[in-house]
Amino acid sequence: MIFTPLIDHLIESLRVLPGVGAKSAQRMAFHLLERSRQGGTELAKALEQAMTEVRRCKDCWTFCESDVCKICHNPNREKQLLCVVESPADLLAVEQTAHYKGLYFVLMGRLSPISGVSPEDIGIPKLIQHVRGAGIKELILALSPTVEGEATSHYIAERVREMGILVTKIAQGVPLGEELEFVDSGTLAHALNGRRPV
Repeated sequence: MIFTPLIDHLIESLRVLPGVGAKSAQRMAFHLLERSRQGGTELAKALEQAMTEVRRCKDCWTFCESDVCKICHNPNREKQLLCVVESPADLLAVEQTAHYKGLYFVLMGRLSPISGVSPEDIGIPKLIQHVRGAGIKELILALSPTVEGEATSHYIAERVREMGILVTKIAQGVPLGEELEFVDSGTLAHALNGRRPV
């Protein structure tokens, strides 16, 4: 690059974010250096703190700063309902509907044999272990309706159905091929209320 090593390093570091290419990273870096040094300092502190202190909830695998997240710790949640989602962003999307009061399990991805993503990589063995010991009566699969999401739903349903647990899937209404985190709350609430057995 034509800039100093520190500026080059800042630009390259910003490129780790999804959807940020060379030009976008360069614009961000220059914005921070030209107009928002205080904001850049706060961003650096927040990143450092989050990278060292945020971990996964031991029960549901979402991000939190303690051993158990607020949702799993809440005694008012319906403990017999477990909603399986792909990411913390999907958990947030379901929570924002205000229609679901059960617990969650966050896979942190979906199966993709082509990309080398196996059941172990996304925590399916941990999910199965959790379902066995938690008194779950209904497992709701709220995965994105993509090819990988459908394959992941089918794999989990086959593993859980043999335990005698009702396995449901959120209803259609979520556009095919759409990422769950980008679906509006009304559509997602309708899909949750219209879930069906798998």
